[in-house]
Amino acid sequence: MLRRTKIVATLGPASDDKKTLCKMINAGLDVARLNFSHGEASEHKRRAEMLRAAAESCDRQVGIMGDLQGPKIRIRRFKEHSVALEDGDKFFLDSTLGLMDGDRDGVGVALDTLHNDVSPGDILLLNDGMISLEVESIEGTRILTTVVNGGILSDHKGINLKGGGLSAAALTDIDKENIKLAAEMDLDFLAVSFVREGADVEEARRLFREAGGHGLIVAKVERTEAVANIDSIIEAADVIMVARGDLGVEIGYAELTGIQKKLIRKTRKAHKIVITATQMMESMIHNPIPTRAEVSDVSNAVIDGTDAVMLSGETAVGAYPTAAVKAMAEVAVGAEKYPLPLGITSHRMEDHFGLVDESIAMATMYMANHMSVKAIIALTESGSTTRWMSRIRSDIPIYAFTPHVATSRRVAMYRGVYPVSFAIDISNPRGLYQDIFKTLLDNNLVKVDDLAILTKGDLDGVTGSTNSMTVIQIRSSS
Repeated sequence: MLRRTKIVATLGPASDDKKTLCKMINAGLDVARLNFSHGEASEHKRRAEMLRAAAESCDRQVGIMGDLQGPKIRIRRFKEHSVALEDGDKFFLDSTLGLMDGDRDGVGVALDTLHNDVSPGDILLLNDGMISLEVESIEGTRILTTVVNGGILSDHKGINLKGGGLSAAALTDIDKENIKLAAEMDLDFLAVSFVREGADVEEARRLFREAGGHGLIVAKVERTEAVANIDSIIEAADVIMVARGDLGVEIGYAELTGIQKKLIRKTRKAHKIVITATQMMESMIHNPIPTRAEVSDVSNAVIDGTDAVMLSGETAVGAYPTAAVKAMAEVAVGAEKYPLPLGITSHRMEDHFGLVDESIAMATMYMANHMSVKAIIALTESGSTTRWMSRIRSDIPIYAFTPHVATSRRVAMYRGVYPVSFAIDISNPRGLYQDIFKTLLDNNLVKVDDLAILTKGDLDGVTGSTNSMTVIQIRSSS
C-alpha cells in the first residue's frame, strides 16, 4: 500500500550528514524544512545542497521548504541568564530596558510597541504558555504585571498575548533578507510565519517573485487573528500550515483540535494544500518510539485529510531522526486504511468549473472511483491538474509525469500524488503511449492489462493546457 500522506521533516544537527539524509529519504521523507530561525545562510545552503545530493543518490525528488522566522516576540536577557518567578510576584516588561539588564523585578522585551498592545487584565504568556502574567497597569513603556503561573524564566523566551492582538508586522527585515536567500537557493516552498491576513501572504509572494523565487507560498496559521481572517489567507496562499505551537498558546489548548479540523477542511475545500505541524512526535527527540497519544494525534490529522504531517525537533536535534520519519510513515499508512469522513462521489457535484483542466481533473477522479482503475497518469507542466485531483478522496495513486524537476518537488507535498520524471517527446506523439507503458512497468507502478486513466494536453508545453482524458489498458512495452 502506497502512503498517501506526505512527511515534512526539519533538518538540523541531528540530520546533518548525507548518510542520515539518505536513510530519512528511504524511510519516507518527502519535503525537507530549513528553519531560518536558526543558523547562518551558509549553513542553510550547505544543507540544501547535501539534501539534493542525497535525494539524487536515492533516485527521489524531495522538496525543500524555507521557514521564515517571523516576528517571534521575545524577552531580552537576564544578568544571570534566568530568574525564578513565583505565583503572586510582581514583574515588569519594558522595551527600553537594556539588552542584558533583566533581573528578579523585570526584563526587556523586543517589541517597542508592546505597551500599546495590552490593557489591564490582559494575560501575557511566556515560554510557550508555561508562565503567565496578568497586566496590572502600564506606565510609559513599562508594563507592570502580577505572576499568575510562575516558573523558571530564561533568556529570549517568547511572548504571546492570550487571545491575540500583538501588532508586530508579519515580515521583519531579517525575513526580507531570508526571502532573497530562499530565492537564491531555488527553494520549492517558502513558509511565512505569524501571518495575520491575506495581505501578509501577498507581500511575501511579491518579494519572493521579485527576488527570482518560483516556489509555493506556505502561510503558517499561528495567531488568533489568522484564524479570524482564514478565508483571505487561504485565498492568498498556496499551502496552509496548522502551526499548533504559538496558535495553541494564544487560543488555548481546549480549542486547538477543533480549529485544526476546521482549517484542514476549509483548506481542502478551497483546493489548496495543508500541513499539520508541531509536537506531532516530540517524545521521539529522546525516545525511539512515539507515545500512544502521538500516534493518535498523527492518525487523526491523516484521517481528517491533511496533505502532510511535519516533524520539527524530532529530526533537527533528536536522537532518532530516521526512526521518527519511519514511525510517522507507518502511522500514516495505518490511518489511511480506514474510511475518510467525506464520500468520494459527492465532492463539488453542484459546482460550476471555470477551467478546462480543473474540469478534466474532477471528471477523472469521478470515473476512477467508479471503475477498476489501478492508476491515474497526469502529463503535467505545473502540477495543477494533480493538485485538483488530490482534493478528491481516493486510494488510487496519481502519478505526475513531468519533465520539470521543480514540478516534481512541488507535487511531493500533495496527498496521494507521486512525481515521475518523464521527458515528453512532442515530435513523436505516436510513441507516447509506449513511452508511458515502459515508464510505468519499469518502475513497477502497474501490471500488464491493468486499467489506467491518462490526462494530457496538446503536448505543447503550455501550463494549464490539460484538455483530454483517456482510459487506457496497460500493454507490454517490449
